[in-house]
This record gives sequence, C-alpha cells and structure tokens, in this order.
Amino acid sequence: MSTKVFTKIAILSALAFILMLFEFPLPVAPSFYKLDLSEVPVLVGGFALGPIAAIVIEALKNVLNIIFTGSTTAYVGELANFIVGCAFVVPAAIIYKRNKTKSSAIKGLIVGTICLVIAGALMNVYVLLPLYSRFMELDKIIEAGNMIFKGVKDVSTFVLFCVVPFNLIKGIIVSAITALVYKRVSPLLHK
Repeated sequence: MSTKVFTKIAILSALAFILMLFEFPLPVAPSFYKLDLSEVPVLVGGFALGPIAAIVIEALKNVLNIIFTGSTTAYVGELANFIVGCAFVVPAAIIYKRNKTKSSAIKGLIVGTICLVIAGALMNVYVLLPLYSRFMELDKIIEAGNMIFKGVKDVSTFVLFCVVPFNLIKGIIVSAITALVYKRVSPLLHK
C-alpha cells in the first residue's frame, strides 16, 4: 500500500469515527442498540480501495472510538461493531471489486446486508449477549426486548424480534446512503 492509500484510509477512518459519535436508537430494539452511519465511509473505502482497506478502516474507527470515548461495555460493543461491520462491508467490497458496475454495487450491498443480519444474529446468540450479560443481567436484556415486542421470552426470540430487524434496518439505511454518495466521492478516492 502506498502513502496515498494509507492517507485515504486514515481520512475515511476518522470520518467513520466522527459519524460513530452520532448514534440513535431504533424503535425495534432496546435503547442500548444504537444506529450510527459509520459504516458509510467504511463501505465507500471498501468500494474504492478494496476489502482489506475496509477491514482496516473498520478496525481504526473502533480503536479511535475506544481512545477518545472509552468503552462502557468492556469492549463488547466495539468487538460487536467490528465483527458485524466486517460481515457487512467485506462481502460488499469483494463483490464490487470483481465487477465495478452499479448493479454489482447494489448486489454487494444486498449480500452485505444479508451477511450483516446473519452475523449479527449468530454473534448475539453465541458471543455478544453472553459477554454483555456480565454487565447487565440477561433477564433484564430479555425484559427490555419484551417491552418492545411481547413475544420476546428468551435469547432466541430477542435476537429474532429485536436484533434481526435492527440490523436489517441498519443495512438498508447505510446501503441507501452509500449508493447515493459513492459515485460523488469516488473521484476523490481514485486520484
């Protein structure tokens, strides 16, 4: 990688970190699940610079977040953001890298969103909720989900009714914004 590529990665990482600071809850999940638009610069970087660059941008934005804002979840939230974020942006970047067309970008964003939803569900069931339950009782997490959807009774239903819709909405919103901005900013990244 050249100095120019490293500079682009650094700028996109900083932009992703800044966007990570502006987060808001969605009505489909408890308030500790917050949506931010930090994946937009990661996807833009992945499309312009490739999947490895997307992973680096994803990692750097989380490191910057830890350095400047700390962690309220003993790094579980940052781990989740990195793993699930990579599950979203890497497939999209790989598909787009093979064939740089608008239809390939849309296909990549759809596949990335599907991977985001699947990885988010699996990671929450097997890794993230068990880790997070060390700081907040699992019963309270389930109860928070039940306050939104009465069908939430256990981890599986919590993931099905809260996590899956949250990540699906996130994938759709981030994909739509990326589709709108990529062609406008890509000339700057290809200089």
